Amino acid sequence: MLTISWIVKGVLFTQSFTYEIAPVFVLMEQLTLKKMREMVGWPNGEGDGLFSPGGAISNMYSVMIARYKYFPEVKAKGMSAAPRLVLFTSEHSHYSIKKAGAALGFGSENVILLSTDERGRVIPADLEAKIIDAKQKGCVPLFVNATGGSTVYGAFDPINEIADICEKYNLWLHVDGAWGGGLLMSRKHRHKLDGIERANSVTWNPHKMMGVPLQCSAILVREKGVLAGCNSMCAGYLFQPDKQYDVTYDTGDMAIQCGRHVDIFKFWLMWKAKGTIGFEQHIDKCLDLSQYLYNKIKDREGYQMVFDGVPQHTNVCFWYLPLSLRGMPEGAERREKLHRVAPKIKALMMESGTTMVGYQPQGQKVNFFRMVVSNPAATQSDIDFLIDEIERLGHDL
Repeated sequence: MLTISWIVKGVLFTQSFTYEIAPVFVLMEQLTLKKMREMVGWPNGEGDGLFSPGGAISNMYSVMIARYKYFPEVKAKGMSAAPRLVLFTSEHSHYSIKKAGAALGFGSENVILLSTDERGRVIPADLEAKIIDAKQKGCVPLFVNATGGSTVYGAFDPINEIADICEKYNLWLHVDGAWGGGLLMSRKHRHKLDGIERANSVTWNPHKMMGVPLQCSAILVREKGVLAGCNSMCAGYLFQPDKQYDVTYDTGDMAIQCGRHVDIFKFWLMWKAKGTIGFEQHIDKCLDLSQYLYNKIKDREGYQMVFDGVPQHTNVCFWYLPLSLRGMPEGAERREKLHRVAPKIKALMMESGTTMVGYQPQGQKVNFFRMVVSNPAATQSDIDFLIDEIERLGHDL
């Protein structure tokens, strides 16, 4: 027990900005990040990376690095040294891309949203048209974010087609795989991220699909050195160049923060315990369960899918129609009533303490349920119970 206690204290209270402070954890981080880059498909796992305080910060890193790569003078002189730069991201992407644009001085109006198809995937032709339009207006396109598993629909953008356009116009390509990056562990499902190896940077959150305890998010960068160039300030009181060891292990200067929590240990330990095959089984089971839910409700009376076709990820989006709405003709009154169904059922679920499922609107679509499976301990009987509970609570609304 004493040994375990000291290990816990070491993880909780150790910083990881220099090798001498946390040598084992720094090496764990470097080895694990290299393995993650190999799984992305970069030769020999070359490149750089860090664990950050979440996917929003990892995505912000990607924008910072892209700006530094193309306009390094901004680091010293500020945004006045650059032309009007614009970023591109899906209308279904995580809000952190827009937030990064605002926080880093681009301005949220210079984050251009891309149209998607009915499944929530970016339409490449719309990206190219908006790049051309931005250039004609005197703006300089800089950065494109492709989403690998969107928050609501679980959509995977067509990375290869987007990469072709980025190469044509010399833009930085980032893949936000915070939610869907874990599929790289699955031989059955990793094809949904085809083309990710062409990205300049990738966000991957093991604390999402892979079940690693919060927080555990990685920013991976294909080109070695650009992350350090972007962020290093060479503070002499921490990062002395004449230490007795290889100071490239002092990774803290690559980060925007100084004190940095040891996020690697729980992931490394979990990977050692489960193995890559264990993570693959975990992910495949979650996707199988979401398929089970989809198959069970797609033709079931009282349910309507938000979009046609099998979901790409574990996100299953649907409306439940109480008996009172099933014969009602389409129109404003029906939309208004349907909009209130999911919030009411969720409230009843919480009051009864039986289960809880998220809901939201999307674009012009009224509130719908979004059932996400990320816990491999869930079973088909849990899915059956969920359906029964929705029907029990919502039948007479």
